[in-house]
Amino acid sequence: MYSEQDLRDAVAGGAITEEAARALRAHVAQVRRMPVTDEENFRLINSFNDIFVTIAAVLLLVAMAGIGNAIVSGLAGLLVAGAAWMMSEFFTRRRRMALPSIVLLLAFVGGIVAAPIEILSQTSFDENERLMGALVTGAFVAGAIGAWVHWKRFMVPITIAALAATAVAATIALIVTAIGPAMVTPDTVILPMVFVAGLAVFAFAMRWDISDRTRETRRSDVAFWLHLLAAPMIAHPLFHWLGITEGDVVGIGGVLLVLAVYVVFGLVALAVDRRALLVSALAYVLFALTSLFEDYGMVELSVALTALVIGSALLMLSAFWPGIRAVVVDKLPSDLREKLPVVGPIAHAA
Repeated sequence: MYSEQDLRDAVAGGAITEEAARALRAHVAQVRRMPVTDEENFRLINSFNDIFVTIAAVLLLVAMAGIGNAIVSGLAGLLVAGAAWMMSEFFTRRRRMALPSIVLLLAFVGGIVAAPIEILSQTSFDENERLMGALVTGAFVAGAIGAWVHWKRFMVPITIAALAATAVAATIALIVTAIGPAMVTPDTVILPMVFVAGLAVFAFAMRWDISDRTRETRRSDVAFWLHLLAAPMIAHPLFHWLGITEGDVVGIGGVLLVLAVYVVFGLVALAVDRRALLVSALAYVLFALTSLFEDYGMVELSVALTALVIGSALLMLSAFWPGIRAVVVDKLPSDLREKLPVVGPIAHAA
């Protein structure tokens, strides 16, 4: 099975022409009855060998962490990061294996962040919380720098999302340190910052999407992971404020409000042609509907009825996504439409 990235590499390497690649995309779109831009293609697994290599890599990384922990505090993260980089030189740079590349990138960045934090965990800073916060901020900054270096070397699409995540964590840690950890509460400080950061990451993702409206380059893959990062950062604070996470939403009024927010998410997802928001908010909607059915006495059937309603709605949306999206985008201002992924009829093979 060949991915979109393989097709791009084949064109770049001169194996096939750009016209041939375009004709192949058009043929696949015609067979699937779905425009290429609406597929949200990203490569995860090409064969079982990807899974095999990933399992072996994880075992080696666990071994590095265990050896490091047995020697000195902080060494585990450095050994994990070093091993991940060396394996990336072969499995990412030479073999271009998707799943191992994702796991190794996360291990590399995670190892860099974990090393100083592990050292801090063995040191007492009870009397100086601001110093602890500054050091944690530094750990996330180091992770962001590591992600950038990894991107320049290997160009794995998820790397930019890892960079954004560590940069957001560093920013939040710095603000919390400046305010004073003792003065910070999740509801008044952390969640609002996460929500604002989620909007910023979403805007950053759209910048990558705008640069590849036909979704034929690696930039679209980068945008996919950024949207996947931004979605829960936006959804969780919103639904927390609606009372979902505390179980406070009761009655049809609260459920309708949750559904209204989900509909807004759906319209945004259709406009930008990304499904991450819908997936991230799904658990909250399921919980709200289940609670509503239970309130009306349908305890035994609450889960089944909720799954039936939401599952049917999402399947219908998926089946008719191109047509529904065309209607939604057509209602938007023309200058905004020109910045969104291309909308149009399913292409015909050349």
